[in-house]
Amino acid sequence: MDKIFFKGQVLWAQIDPNRHLRHSAYADFCAQARSNMLNKIGLSLEQFAKHHIGPILFREELLYHREIHLDEEIYVEVELTKFNISNSRFSFRHIVFKADGTKSATINVDGAWLDLEKRKLTFIPQEWNHFMDKIPKADDYTEILE
Repeated sequence: MDKIFFKGQVLWAQIDPNRHLRHSAYADFCAQARSNMLNKIGLSLEQFAKHHIGPILFREELLYHREIHLDEEIYVEVELTKFNISNSRFSFRHIVFKADGTKSATINVDGAWLDLEKRKLTFIPQEWNHFMDKIPKADDYTEILE
């Protein structure tokens, strides 16, 4: 499966005083790429709302490789690096590329699913297990069974 889930142009509002992509814009691009990926595999916002579930992040790590500037075209790949079957916790790796294929950043996130009514961590519904199989896996993907 193709791992590219976002393509777009860097906008003026996403530039910092040093004239390159501001740090928080990377998180925005990655969040959009994750949302696009989940939607593409069949997990729409309506599905989440129906089950009163939402993703929550515990950690976000950003590694810079190359600067990105105004008006550049970028694309973001998303891959699952870890999934704990016993508690539905997950880790994703996002790789941000310039249009020419230059790797600009790697963003790693760890998270879980939140019951939006109880405000507590929850499991994904059993009927969603097949969706997890559709998410692109990293070469170093690890599945945890504890």
